[in-house]
Amino acid sequence: MAYRIKGLEVAQFASFIGASEEELAQQGAIRVVATPRSPCRITLEAAPVGESLILLNHVSHDVATPFRASHAIYVRENAVAAAQFVDRQPPLFDQCTLSLRAFDADAMLIEGVLAAPGEADGRVRSLFAKPETAYIHAHYAAYGCFAAVVERTDD
Repeated sequence: MAYRIKGLEVAQFASFIGASEEELAQQGAIRVVATPRSPCRITLEAAPVGESLILLNHVSHDVATPFRASHAIYVRENAVAAAQFVDRQPPLFDQCTLSLRAFDADAMLIEGVLAAPGEADGRVRSLFAKPETAYIHAHYAAYGCFAAVVERTDD
């Protein structure tokens, strides 16, 4: 069983990148300066301290179930492409405690587990060992914000 973790697509955030402070405010977003461990959801890495980021609300689970979810995320203004990791975790995931939420094909939550630093790969594989798991959402456990979607793949 293989899996893929992919960052969010840059195009989703085109209206934010390079926008003025006023334009960002109209969209409920702000420009911030990266501090240690400001994780970009496009590149799936911590932005270097001092780099410009956009902090915005993102609907990470846009489904018509009680499990629809949104939360604040960071995106790097200079991100070029979505990162992709096949059968491995982004290095940042190995530094953080994650909440992994398994969903079925109907977008209903079927199981949630915590993964301490270094445990995410094994926990993902364990959740995908259950045939009813269609996909997994990873969240940073301390703040609860969306990190990435983990999908089954044949790669």
